[in-house]
Amino acid sequence: MYLVVAGALAVTLMAGFGIAAVTTGWVVPVGRHRVLRPKLWGYGQLIGAVGMSLWMFLGVFPARFDVLPLVGWFMFMGSLGVQWLAQRPGRTPGAVTPENAA
Repeated sequence: MYLVVAGALAVTLMAGFGIAAVTTGWVVPVGRHRVLRPKLWGYGQLIGAVGMSLWMFLGVFPARFDVLPLVGWFMFMGSLGVQWLAQRPGRTPGAVTPENAA
């Protein structure tokens, strides 16, 4: 029972931080210095929260939901990739490239 409550709390916090990042651009102070695109990071958090909840809460029923826990695991792993992209600078229009320099 304690693990279920801890898992539900983790997923809820993840979704809450994702919603805050998407709507206001606010990022948790621990990771604020690394995140360059907070909205993308928030979308990654939301995808991760949905994926983690599918994996944790439907994975205990192997005969009933065959594919959904696996989809949840891939969603969570994909969300890590999205959050990694949020830590990289985006494309800037009008940047100087070798083609348009000179």
